[in-house]
Amino acid sequence: MQTPLQITFQDIEPSEFIESRIREKVAKLERFYDRIVSVRVVVAAPHRSSNNGNAFNVRLDITIPGKEIAINRQPENNHAYEDVYVVIRDAFVAAERQLKSEAAIRREAKQHGVG
Repeated sequence: MQTPLQITFQDIEPSEFIESRIREKVAKLERFYDRIVSVRVVVAAPHRSSNNGNAFNVRLDITIPGKEIAINRQPENNHAYEDVYVVIRDAFVAAERQLKSEAAIRREAKQHGVG
């Protein structure tokens, strides 16, 4: 990665454990797609509602050559998202799918002599 990983916490105390998990997940993404330019992660606890509990959301902004991929996982009545690690997992699974798709497109272009 050309730019250092950026992790931001909003309305939640920064956590070494959460940062460590995010760094592990980013390292895994880099194995699938080695042309990642930058990754920005925002972990937020925007809604403190007595009805919905303490749900989290995670936003990933991944820059690759010629494209930016945005992943946003929000609670939307998903009680599993009261666990920040579940939200992180889901966001990175979605990012992995998109990066694998980009890698396949890149391979296809190479096979046809484009790029």
